[in-house]
Amino acid sequence: MQQDPAVTQLAAIVGDKYAIADPAEMAPYLVEWRGLYRGKARCVVRPGSTAEVSAVLALANAQGWPIVPQGGNTGLVGAQVPHETGDEIVLSLNRMDRVREVDPQSDTLVAEAGVTLLRAQQAAEAADRLFPLSLASEGTCTIGGNLGSNAGGTAVLAYGNARDLVLGLEVVLADGRIWNGLGKLRKDNTGYDLKNLFVGSEGTLGVITAAVLKLFPRPRQMVTALCGLTDPAAALDLLGRAKAMAGNAVTTFELIPRLGIEMSVNHMGCRDPLQGAHPWYVLVELSSPRDEGLEEAMEALLGAAMEAGGVEDAVIATSLDQRNALWKLRETLSEAQGFEGGSIKHDIALPIARIPRFIEETNAALEQAMPGCRPLPFGHLGDGNLHYNVTQPVGMDKAAYLGRWDEINRVVHGLTARYGGSISAEHGIGRLKRKLLAEVKDPVALEMMRAIKATLDPKGVLNPGKVL
Repeated sequence: MQQDPAVTQLAAIVGDKYAIADPAEMAPYLVEWRGLYRGKARCVVRPGSTAEVSAVLALANAQGWPIVPQGGNTGLVGAQVPHETGDEIVLSLNRMDRVREVDPQSDTLVAEAGVTLLRAQQAAEAADRLFPLSLASEGTCTIGGNLGSNAGGTAVLAYGNARDLVLGLEVVLADGRIWNGLGKLRKDNTGYDLKNLFVGSEGTLGVITAAVLKLFPRPRQMVTALCGLTDPAAALDLLGRAKAMAGNAVTTFELIPRLGIEMSVNHMGCRDPLQGAHPWYVLVELSSPRDEGLEEAMEALLGAAMEAGGVEDAVIATSLDQRNALWKLRETLSEAQGFEGGSIKHDIALPIARIPRFIEETNAALEQAMPGCRPLPFGHLGDGNLHYNVTQPVGMDKAAYLGRWDEINRVVHGLTARYGGSISAEHGIGRLKRKLLAEVKDPVALEMMRAIKATLDPKGVLNPGKVL
């Protein structure tokens, strides 16, 4: 059987070993990890340098071959997998995995796109610094993917999302030109902030090959607590109290309903942390570069909150094992939902002050639309990002439930819009929300986005059919 000429030409750039056309070898690159999208590809190409990425894109642009950039393949909206047509080329960046430089004096780290988030964290820690982006998939997800999707995570409250953690980028444009924007400057007013075009663009405007990341002082002390509360309004009150009493030391503030605790306990080997059951829980963590004072601050915070009402009980981790056990309740929550049947998931952002009322109204609307469904709103209350997932009614057929995905979406996203929120907080648009974006985005904003796309990728070869 004659080899595809595209594979032959790409192999001349990256080497025969890294231009993959064998179906079995390509398989892991073609499916989204939840199985929502299963695509086909002409081949998978794995360049090992920026120069090779440049040559691949120049060739693809000249030939009109569509390219799908991919990092750790942990995305949740289908942006990183090809369509079912079989004519696209997957550009995997996972061979580009060098930490080029760690500069403690300027508090920066230069990492290539294929460096995993965990390795970036470890490189920072080795220099007595912190890279604060934190995700459950940090052992697999990559810096390129994190920036391409503008990842969030559990520390956005204190440090911001991925966009806030990058100073400079190296990007290969659709025609193969290389933009060297790897600056370490905290202030640079020489024109447009080009890097923020590419952060969050999901590989549709250019391919990020390296980044200058911001580092921070490494915490000397972290104190973690889990609180049982009456309702989300009490959680919001606790958040305000925590900010007032601990300021920037509040680095995590995660909201979890009782249903989520039960799922993690029943399916993930977690232990119910408090003696009694409570309608809602908050995982709160304080961090400081100082090595003392946080335990007293946490005790004062929880004491004041319990005295004021709303917080019914709390436990403070007194060892690393206890801290890990509390975090496990939160980090295994998404996986635990799979054992309960179908789950229709939403990644939304809301004005923080409106979240309690939003949850109350949306839960009621969902019950009316589908009696017995089990809403599971959880996540980053501290920055207004909820993963508003809805688990199927007990005993309902899973396929029948998932067949009503659009109906449930309309309820959650309709109320999100009414409350001034966003349909995507940290997962991106990809394929999953592409049509929905056109319905909710300001028309002028969409026109500007299309104009930028047409300017940077006039032939439409970069991740076609994603975002726009």
